[in-house]
Amino acid sequence: MSEVAAETQVKQKGKTKKMSTRVDFTPMVDLGFLLITFFMLATSMSKPQTMEIAMPSKEKVTEEDQTKIKASRAVTILLGKENKVFYYEGTRENNIDPVVNQTDFSPKGMRQFLIKKNYEIMVKVRDLKVKKDAKKLSEEDFEKQKQEIIGDKKAPIILIKGTIDSSYKNLIDALDEMAICNIGRYAIVDITPFDLELLAKKL
Repeated sequence: MSEVAAETQVKQKGKTKKMSTRVDFTPMVDLGFLLITFFMLATSMSKPQTMEIAMPSKEKVTEEDQTKIKASRAVTILLGKENKVFYYEGTRENNIDPVVNQTDFSPKGMRQFLIKKNYEIMVKVRDLKVKKDAKKLSEEDFEKQKQEIIGDKKAPIILIKGTIDSSYKNLIDALDEMAICNIGRYAIVDITPFDLELLAKKL
């Protein structure tokens, strides 16, 4: 045997056999589909939370048919740019403009004002909720009586008006405050030149 052949034979004997590292993930696919099916069957679908909004009618009505809002109960919320929020009570009387106040949607801002304005209604709703929690009222009776309370003619009426620079988020925040403070009489209406005039004086 030549030296070259002997060296080749030694090298071949020194080689180690490499094992395959391939992993078959096919069973994992079946397991994945089984888990998806399990969670679909075991999980209950959540119902979307919605809020009913009564928008102004597009039909033309006469001046006599329109609801007259007493200035003492009317509150106008003006949504401005850069998340600024303003409000005033009543309207212009004897050529005197109402006082425009600037606030925000924090608990100590607009919410505090609305709670004071709607305090009697909120107390009645709170007492009604206590009865419901004590199982003295069914959910259906609670909702029915609640709507009667917040729809009281003496309750404040809130007019929400947004400027062209206001954001959709501010409108949602305003509607949330209506629900939190149990305001049953509110509407989203177009801003008027009178409102813009008041804002211009404030800014």
